[in-house]
Amino acid sequence: MKKYILDLTVNSVEALSDKHVLIKLTDDKPLPEMLPGQFVEVRVDNTPSTFLRRPISINNVDYDHNELWLLVAAVGDGTRQLQKLQKGDRLNCVLPLGNSFTMPTDNTQKVLLVGGGVGVAPLLYFGKLIKAMGGEPTFLLGARSAKDVLERELFEQVGRVLITTEDGSEGEKGFVTNHSVLAQEHFDRISTCGPKPMMMAVARYAFKNDIECEVSLENKMACGVGACLCCVEKTVEGNKCVCKEGPVMNIKKLTWQI
Repeated sequence: MKKYILDLTVNSVEALSDKHVLIKLTDDKPLPEMLPGQFVEVRVDNTPSTFLRRPISINNVDYDHNELWLLVAAVGDGTRQLQKLQKGDRLNCVLPLGNSFTMPTDNTQKVLLVGGGVGVAPLLYFGKLIKAMGGEPTFLLGARSAKDVLERELFEQVGRVLITTEDGSEGEKGFVTNHSVLAQEHFDRISTCGPKPMMMAVARYAFKNDIECEVSLENKMACGVGACLCCVEKTVEGNKCVCKEGPVMNIKKLTWQI
């Protein structure tokens, strides 16, 4: 898939919580094709402490408005600088990078999309494409508390939304793998993104119930093209660069079950 280096223009920056913003970017030309699960490497300007690009999951591609959406959590100097962007600013992006989630074989498959924290980001675009093919995804979103549930209304426009919070302030109390739907319903496929312990718990559930499952790994990535070896993950086929051979991987290829 062809990759591009583009200076995209900021259309808007919307605060979703005290540490999350949604950045909408556009270009003079039509945006290139991007797939759910892929990511963007963005250059962080105007800061002496950030030398490397930052990998950001593709949250959504709105081709009707020619917009690329990036959901950014402030976790360091680089991402805090990105949150200071304003309408009209330019952001240099390398895209699209990595592989993608596997689309369902048909619209009758029951698909569960599980996200934790900012890991919900790539699931919105994936869910929209599943809906476009006639499917109805179920989203299971986990957060620390009600105020940390991100983009809930957008997810509700795409499919059924189930929520868990650690403090019980929204949805069911506990972690995503504690949600009652997992005991009550069977799913044909699961795709998940979020903190590694959460994804490993989801993978254990999928293994136990013989469900096809893909995870979107969030290993640290510097180059995005497999050159720096920062993001190596151990697999049953040896070490793999997540940025190039991922970030989406089938759990059968990982060593988590061993």
